Amino acid sequence: MTATDKPASSVRPLSSALSTLRILDEVAARQPIGVSELARITAMPKSSVQRCLVTLREAGWLRIVDPDRTRWGVTMKALTIGLRCSGEQDLRDLARPVVKRLAAETDETVHFSLRDGDDILVVAREDSTQVVRVFVEVGTRVPLRASSAGVAILAGLEPAEAGEVLGRPVKGFAGPVPKAKELRAEIARTAERGYALNGSAWFRPQVTSFAAAVADATGRPFAALTLAIPETRFSPADEERLARLIVSAAEEISGLISSA
Repeated sequence: MTATDKPASSVRPLSSALSTLRILDEVAARQPIGVSELARITAMPKSSVQRCLVTLREAGWLRIVDPDRTRWGVTMKALTIGLRCSGEQDLRDLARPVVKRLAAETDETVHFSLRDGDDILVVAREDSTQVVRVFVEVGTRVPLRASSAGVAILAGLEPAEAGEVLGRPVKGFAGPVPKAKELRAEIARTAERGYALNGSAWFRPQVTSFAAAVADATGRPFAALTLAIPETRFSPADEERLARLIVSAAEEISGLISSA
């Protein structure tokens, strides 16, 4: 054994690395969160916290989700790495069989979206086979406040966190965004029934969409499954059946993630 091949038990941990990982843990658990609160929780100097945050941002683990108040949140990198460590190449691969089956059962378009700060990001899509169908490109970014997927996620968050999202301005989005009062009522309805229902009101006119939140192993919603139907083809009589299908599919994906 050479001098550099010391047993793991004899190697001292790097305190700066441990501090950085502690900050990552706290941001993941409490996002969005600012420097002062992190310093109080960890009993670290603000300057040290700031260095850790900048390091994690440069590495792609964290991002500023509220520029006005400089509050931090995690990126999708942490979830992706976690799934790969469990033998899954990609979150989309984990969800894809469920997405495909739901699209086949309904013959309507299904989207799978991840939360990214105050937005959702469409990462997977399975199209309807019908001539008239809903189309949203993979990679489309939409505010949480302007989509049924976003409302489904907001309904599963703690009220204080959902309130913070509603209190921040929506920037760089040309589409209509419901007012906070209207959204609070819709979030309450969504939480009660277990799924979001958007009847041609927000992001996509002439489209009826159902959405159900997908949760991580801790039960925190971080993604959503959406079933998008042209308004002319939707019948209110189908609501119960379609809602049951999408809620069941979202729960299945959540279970796969928990067991990964």
